[in-house]
Amino acid sequence: MAHRVSTLPASAWGTATLSGLMPSNIASALARVTAALPGGGEARPGQLEMAEAVAAAISEGRHLVVQAGTGTGKSLGYLVPALLSGRRVIVATATKALQDQLAGKDLPFLAEHLGVAFEFALLKGRSNYFCWQKAKEAAADSTQLTLEGLTRRHIDAVRELIVWAGSSESGDRAELPTEPADGVWGAVSVSSSECPGKAKCPSGDQCFAEAARSRAALADVIVVNLHLYGQHIASGGFVLPEHDVVILDEAHDAEEIFADGLSIEIGGGRFSHLASRLRSVIADADEAVDLGGAGGVLEGALVPFAGQLLRTGPSSEPSLASALAVAGDRVNKALGVLRKVPDDAGPEVAQRKIRAVQQATGLLSEIHDAAALGGDDTERVAWVESGSRGSSLWLAPVDVAPTLRSRLFDAPEGPTAILTSATIPPNLTERLGMPEQRTDIRDVGSPFDFAQQAMLYCATALPDPRNARYEAAMHEELAALIAAAGGRTLALFTSWRAMKAAHAVLIDRRLPGRLLMQGELPKPALTLAFSEDETSSLFATMGFWQGIDVPGRALTLVTIDKLPFARPDEPLLVARRERAGPAAFEKIDLPRAATLLAQGTGRLIRSSTDRGVVAVLDPRLNSAGYRWALVKALPPMRRTRHRSEVEAFLREITGVSTMA
Repeated sequence: MAHRVSTLPASAWGTATLSGLMPSNIASALARVTAALPGGGEARPGQLEMAEAVAAAISEGRHLVVQAGTGTGKSLGYLVPALLSGRRVIVATATKALQDQLAGKDLPFLAEHLGVAFEFALLKGRSNYFCWQKAKEAAADSTQLTLEGLTRRHIDAVRELIVWAGSSESGDRAELPTEPADGVWGAVSVSSSECPGKAKCPSGDQCFAEAARSRAALADVIVVNLHLYGQHIASGGFVLPEHDVVILDEAHDAEEIFADGLSIEIGGGRFSHLASRLRSVIADADEAVDLGGAGGVLEGALVPFAGQLLRTGPSSEPSLASALAVAGDRVNKALGVLRKVPDDAGPEVAQRKIRAVQQATGLLSEIHDAAALGGDDTERVAWVESGSRGSSLWLAPVDVAPTLRSRLFDAPEGPTAILTSATIPPNLTERLGMPEQRTDIRDVGSPFDFAQQAMLYCATALPDPRNARYEAAMHEELAALIAAAGGRTLALFTSWRAMKAAHAVLIDRRLPGRLLMQGELPKPALTLAFSEDETSSLFATMGFWQGIDVPGRALTLVTIDKLPFARPDEPLLVARRERAGPAAFEKIDLPRAATLLAQGTGRLIRSSTDRGVVAVLDPRLNSAGYRWALVKALPPMRRTRHRSEVEAFLREITGVSTMA
């Protein structure tokens, strides 16, 4: 929803113009809103420093990168000056949890206490919203749902979604009481590549996605995720409303997310999906076109190249070039069939035709793009990925900096960019293409006393992780630490396999509390179960290295199984390493690992009263030549190599006296 609230006259703070960004105005406004926080808030010098830096950046039209450590209160640190500026602002964040916090908590709070009238809106990608036209077609012809592979139970679930949408204000998938199966939601939603737009859709006046876009068009602050902002950049600026300021929160994720938004994936599933769309228009059309067969041919041609970089492009491999030619021919043939369908064939058929044509046109364009990629293209790279859903051909930019520089940071009339995170990689500005002469960098620290509140333990007695004896020894170390903490452990792993192996071994031990594991419940429910059961432990992978906030005694110990270096064979990283040359480890791998390690470590201390231990079960943190680059990226905790010191500290915190 969009909101406009003004509890104080504008004259109380001056008009919402750049004059409102004077340091005295920023300080007084921030003091007022923090005083209204539960418990009266507390003085946070780093938050004020950040707010003043954001205000200066907006006033002067300079880009800003701010590292704001845990506890700074960075959301208020950038929202207060952004709102006082009177400029239109987009806030893009990496996690849904932060989106929900901004739209459901921080912005309503500021609307009540800041004293400046403003509207805000939450906007997501089109596929997140219920589509009335798609639902009407499904309700009128459930046979098509059966052809798309939905069971009777799934079709009943589609009908339940239609009932739900009748009473929903937003039509947002996130507001459903339970998570629907992908096929079920797909029956009542469309992607941006399929949607014909409000003007061409019979249900355009009821469209939830268009209503959300309309609210965003009127809002002063629009909250989106980094993926949607990446689509905006990839489109050349046509996805989101024009804006004066963009704030990229959790900016350490920006490079990978924007690279994903600028990427192309072509796999067999896209042909099957298009074939389904074609059949929805003409029942037997795909028998002649055989899109599924083309997808199968392409997947078969991709299999021998699984996990490989195609350094000279797909066109240099005869089997791939042939498969892409067949695929392009079949999609082109499907377009010819669709265009012969008369426009007066009925409203439902007409809408299905429009969606199918848009989908086919987009796929054909990407096939041609892939076929044209050759070894002389130094800006993009192609590779093949294989998984449970088959094989796919990927195309992505090796370096996102040129695109971001031209379309965002140096764009004519482009927005002022504010980037912030608790952990800013040392070379982030270079990797994103931020102009040095127009970019300021600040580190406002953290209000927490990490030296007193936290201990960093490196398990130096363990074997090297590449040693065959490591895993069993790591399990024993982990068991002893969980016992010492009385549960209360977030055990982070660098792979699903390692997580499952550790859980399988330790679940049979007599350890305190429940041993929860990622995948047993949806992330919000799992986090809630962990936080409410103080003696439980949670085993998790990369999805929990950030975006989980559990203050208090329920999280007293964070363990990390290995230093989070990327796999050496990840194709896109291989291409980036090749471009970086001898400096690849220092430029590519080390900053990435340091950022991930800092993010995982950041799960421990979430309030000024939290105390606990971060245990890194990888002795390389103590012995490797690069260790200080990793340690310096972490909060200034006191350090130890002795488990006895850890156990004594945990006993002091928890009162647990019985060791494993």
